Amino acid sequence: MFKIQTMNSISPFGITRLEKRGCLVGKNVDEPDGLLIRSANLHDCRFNDNLLAIARAGSGYNNIPVEDCAEKGIVVFNTPGANAQAVKEQEICSMVMASRDVVGAIEWVKSISDRGREIPKLVEKGKSDFAGPELLGKSLGVIGLGAIGALVANIALEFGMTVYGYDPYMSVEAAWQLSREVIRCDDISQIFTNSDYISLNVPYSESTHHMIDEKAFSRMKNGVRIINESRAEVVDDVAMTAALDSGKVAKYVTDFPNEVILRAPNVIAMPHLGACTPESEDRCAEMAADELYDYLLNGNIKNSVNLPCASLSRMGVCRLCVLHRNVPRMLTRILEFIGDRNINVEHMINKPRGEYAYTIIDLGTAIDSETADAIRNMNNVLRVRVL
Repeated sequence: MFKIQTMNSISPFGITRLEKRGCLVGKNVDEPDGLLIRSANLHDCRFNDNLLAIARAGSGYNNIPVEDCAEKGIVVFNTPGANAQAVKEQEICSMVMASRDVVGAIEWVKSISDRGREIPKLVEKGKSDFAGPELLGKSLGVIGLGAIGALVANIALEFGMTVYGYDPYMSVEAAWQLSREVIRCDDISQIFTNSDYISLNVPYSESTHHMIDEKAFSRMKNGVRIINESRAEVVDDVAMTAALDSGKVAKYVTDFPNEVILRAPNVIAMPHLGACTPESEDRCAEMAADELYDYLLNGNIKNSVNLPCASLSRMGVCRLCVLHRNVPRMLTRILEFIGDRNINVEHMINKPRGEYAYTIIDLGTAIDSETADAIRNMNNVLRVRVL
């Protein structure tokens, strides 16, 4: 029985999925094998030695110390694509709000609620103050063409927009989802110079920190409208404030308000609502639960954000899973050690990711704890599991 500790409120769809498989799941589970979380901040947490994995029911993972976890052999999962539909729908709403002053119009109509029979005339007279351009015929630049960005790009084409896309790390899977009508940009500057609207859909990392800065704004069209569904830190808020003050940016719609951007003009800020639909929360919880359970039971890694992804159908008598550094002859050493003990390899896979690698080996003979400990004590081995 695997022990799973939950943090935050997790959809019952995910919890039930684990409980039906015999897992002990709850907030007060001690010495867990896995964590199932949403936005809980884990940067100051001390993890127990038994912890094998953390599953984040959502796409963002800046609340998790992913590098420290990698060094400890703790796999961190997220759920890319599970919330894509919800975020896509909010981005379309955001583009309309960035065009027409929908928020201001609603507030103004509320302000004349006591004017009685004058209301219809006041509405006809005042509506032009809130007018804005249509999306039809305009250009949209999508930065980040993952599960969400690809959906946004595709639906914008249906609105009659010209769509430019930029993503130097786009996966093959994402490429299959993207319409051929999207104009692929090799340089992010092409997005800045061609777009009337810009949609930000990249994960937050060192490489994306303040990618929208003063230099980026200088290349953009005057009156550009920007939608941020990435993270607050992807945009330099001081530079954004200056761009809003000057009119370079006509409207900024963000799901990540803070003390700087809320003081700027022409900002529409929402409280991180992008994935806040019951359907999205259910899908994320189910996907996170499946990823976590498959790793605990079978050693398969899918959608890890810090260690290599590798999956293998079960064969043989037992399975040896080794997380290790990606150094020369590491795999050879493991296989030679197994071969010297007359243990046959039935099936295996080895996947690298930067400085780390993951090896799954299905064996024809069960191995004892002494053999597993010997592999565990090899240089550059982070974690060994025998399943």
